[in-house]
Amino acid sequence: MIAEEMVIACCTDLAGKVRGKAFPASQFEKRTKRGIGWTPTNVQITCFDAIAESPFGSLGDLVLIPDRTARVRVELGENVPVEHFALGDIRHTDGRPWEFCTRSILKGALDRLNRVAGLQLVGAFEHEFQFRNATATLGGAYTVDGFRAERGMAETLVAAMRAAGLEPDTFMKEFGAGQYEVTMGPSRGIAIADQSTIIRELIRSVAHAFDKEVTFTPIRNPSGVGNGAHIHLSFLKDDKPATWDPTGKHELSRAAGQFIAGILKYLDAVVAITAPSVVSYLRLTPHRWSAAFNNLGFRDREASVRICPVSELSDVSKAAQFNFEFRAGDATASPHLQLGAIVHAGVQGIEEELATPEATTEDLSLLSPSALTERGYVRLPKTLAEAIDRLLANQTVTGWFPGGFVDTYAKHKKGEMSFLEGKSQQEVCSLYEQVY
Repeated sequence: MIAEEMVIACCTDLAGKVRGKAFPASQFEKRTKRGIGWTPTNVQITCFDAIAESPFGSLGDLVLIPDRTARVRVELGENVPVEHFALGDIRHTDGRPWEFCTRSILKGALDRLNRVAGLQLVGAFEHEFQFRNATATLGGAYTVDGFRAERGMAETLVAAMRAAGLEPDTFMKEFGAGQYEVTMGPSRGIAIADQSTIIRELIRSVAHAFDKEVTFTPIRNPSGVGNGAHIHLSFLKDDKPATWDPTGKHELSRAAGQFIAGILKYLDAVVAITAPSVVSYLRLTPHRWSAAFNNLGFRDREASVRICPVSELSDVSKAAQFNFEFRAGDATASPHLQLGAIVHAGVQGIEEELATPEATTEDLSLLSPSALTERGYVRLPKTLAEAIDRLLANQTVTGWFPGGFVDTYAKHKKGEMSFLEGKSQQEVCSLYEQVY
């Protein structure tokens, strides 16, 4: 059977989905100049394939331009189609960035970080996922046997990651039923979100080659274990590590402390973007090793932002190892939009010269509302609807984005929520498991 290889130009959208259009691979270079046609109302396609209220209707034309620096081509083996795609930017037909392009929004945030503080962002996403069609065995959490059960897929995935230009790190059998975690080495700037998108697509592709299905949903059932997308972040200034300061509070540099303070100050509004599904808020509850309050923790896996440990045994300097981890997010979000919101919040903290926060060392869920308020902590929204309301009410946060963006984003999420009306929690969980 004859075949001509195709490449998919794609982007992450408001639903956290990767959407695109394929064309013959032989056309790649010319498509980097003229792109492929795209439709504005595509942005309002929810994760459930409904179209939310759109300001664009049937009008308008855009182009999606693939970026050769975000191109992936991986040969998985005989009788398996080549995995070939390239992330790109959505632009107006005159070349201007489109206001609803998530990748362009992240670029704007990174430019702001550099302009305000002279910093370059370094980071990597950690991904947790679960196999949908695997029989879970009791007693497998963190075990060698748990890894052994998926060794074949793990080793193919590592090879695929390396072929795609990602730096493989670890693959682990996680705590939940059929749950695994994949980590990778850090990258810089826009590549942080690009590589997060790439690894998710590679996991899906490799799983499919092994006749398996995976899901990145935040939670598969109301009482189950959740899946997070944790983001490790640090800074460079003039190509030198700029996050660690041995004399700083919690050993954070002044800029890093201010950046974290900004994240925490605006987190109750930002979480509508970083954890943007209805089931995200089943996971963001106390005692799920996720995040429920706007707190900084010292090596605390229930904090929204965690100062990570460094190893005295490493051949990498402490300054280069030192990083912090954002934990109030999941894979229902576009990595580009998610990281863009986090960066904007952090830069806002730098601009406002906020003080480095105190690091909590206790269970905040045990404190009374008055005690939380006295110490400057807030409980994060308990529902997506509440999160959207807080986002819309915060003029500072809405001001980070192009005109009309947040209102359209809210309409998108309201369309997603309306699809779920009248369904039980378990039905809702099952639907998200299917689409993510």
